[in-house]
Amino acid sequence: MKLLIDTDVFCKLGMANLLAESVDLFGANLSECGRLPALPHMLRRGSLRRHYGNDECDRLLTLADTVPTVETASPKWLDKLVSIESIDAGEAHLISVAAEHGLVLMSSDKRALRALSTVADVRTPLAGRVCVLEAVLLALIERYGLEEIRKKVVGLSAKDRMVGMCFSSAGSDPREGLFSYLKSLADDVSPLILWTPESGGGR
Repeated sequence: MKLLIDTDVFCKLGMANLLAESVDLFGANLSECGRLPALPHMLRRGSLRRHYGNDECDRLLTLADTVPTVETASPKWLDKLVSIESIDAGEAHLISVAAEHGLVLMSSDKRALRALSTVADVRTPLAGRVCVLEAVLLALIERYGLEEIRKKVVGLSAKDRMVGMCFSSAGSDPREGLFSYLKSLADDVSPLILWTPESGGGR
C-alpha cells in the first residue's frame, strides 16, 4: 500500500473523475491505495448521499470497490490521537497507519490537521506526506493543463466552496487562489509540513 485517501478527498476527486490521476502523482494506482472500511456504508446512506446525490454516490460506490480497505492501525500510534476531540476515529485511523508505514495521506480534514500539528510524535514521520486537495489540484493542472482540469471540476465547484471560489471565473487563473488557500493552510498547521507540487508533483 502506497497511499491513503480520506473519505472527503475520495468523494471530491471521484466526483471530478480525477482520483486515478491524483494517486498517479505519487506513482500509485487505486489498487495500491487504502480507504476507510466505512466508506461504502457512508455512501449508501447519511450525509454523503444527501450532499452528493443518489446517482453520484452510486457511482462512487463502484469506484470504492477498486480501492482496498486500509489495514488496522497499531495502538502505538492510534493511542496518541484517539483522545483528541478534533480528530475523528476515521481520520485517526488513517493518520496512524500513514505515520507507522511512511505512507502519503490525502486528507481534506483541516480541523484534524490543525490538531495533528501539535502531536510531535505523529507529526514528524508525516512531514511532507500529507497532501490536501489544493495541492492535488495544483499538481494536476501542472501535469494535464488548466483547461482539462477546469472541465473536470465543473460539477465539484457546486459541492466544495474552495473549488467553487478558485474556479468561479472562466477568465481567471485558479492557481492564484489555490496557492493562497494552500499557503494559508500550511501556516495554520505549522510545524506540520504539507506536501506541495514543488516537493514531488508531476513526477
